[in-house]
Amino acid sequence: MCRKAPSKATRHHAINDVIARSLIAASIPVTKEPCGLTRTDSKHPDGLTFIPWQAGKPLTWDVTVVSTLADSYVHLSSQSAGDGAEAAANRQMSKCADLPATHIFQPLAFETQGATYSSALDFLNAVGGHSAADSRDPRETSFLWQRISVLIQRFNAILISETFFCSDEAPDL
Repeated sequence: MCRKAPSKATRHHAINDVIARSLIAASIPVTKEPCGLTRTDSKHPDGLTFIPWQAGKPLTWDVTVVSTLADSYVHLSSQSAGDGAEAAANRQMSKCADLPATHIFQPLAFETQGATYSSALDFLNAVGGHSAADSRDPRETSFLWQRISVLIQRFNAILISETFFCSDEAPDL
């Protein structure tokens, strides 16, 4: 966790919460940070469905947001929209390679400038479709994308404002 940008963890938890709530709204019970499932870095995936998602297997997911303008991603982002998210998703998949084959793993990688990993796009559209069928409101998918987009934009503003301070403490005002 970056001590100079504590809002990164808050952004991560907020997006994960939106995804968990959307699955619950679609009548798919979930748990966040499930016990008993660990990645290669000894951390837990962000969530797990309690019922099968596909092919009789429950789904686990992990959220990440990469800064499109960070030195580590700018070379990818400048070539094609979504390349930074794809690199982050591939990194997530390697970290989750040790999860049991009895689970489906879904990386949810977003870029701060709006691009989303293609598989995450399909997954979130499916979640929105399940919510729409459950609520009978065809706008559910749009609402899900709006919530995620607003969170990313809001935290972009917060993270930019956090860069104005060079030390770990805010200046005396």
